[in-house]
Amino acid sequence: MKTVKVSVVTPDGPVYDAEVEMVSTKAQSGELGILPGHIPMVAPLKIGAVRLKKDGGTEYLAVNGGFLEVRPDVVTILAQSAERAESIDVARAQAAKARAEKRLQDRQDNVDARRAELALQRAVNRLSVAEGRI
Repeated sequence: MKTVKVSVVTPDGPVYDAEVEMVSTKAQSGELGILPGHIPMVAPLKIGAVRLKKDGGTEYLAVNGGFLEVRPDVVTILAQSAERAESIDVARAQAAKARAEKRLQDRQDNVDARRAELALQRAVNRLSVAEGRI
């Protein structure tokens, strides 16, 4: 089966680099499925999971925004942050979720609601990927 090289890179360095059969992710414009030979494109990403089909299985990454660049033989994801499912610290993600929910409930004047909403989305995304609820 044909494959496409996928690289996921963050400011902290590379997170993923492998040949895969298919990439699925959420762009700002909607869900994208990318197969080898896909037309070139660039798209901004939402906070969400990246599904990588490889050798009959699926690997998951939690990606927190960034950009997707597609070329016929290479897919590059430049993300603000990204984590493999197996390396997500679930306890830390649950604590971040609880903090964000508390900030949104309290709604004090000094709380930046948009920032708290984004923190909540990131925490929920990390938990969903870690627990396989995608």
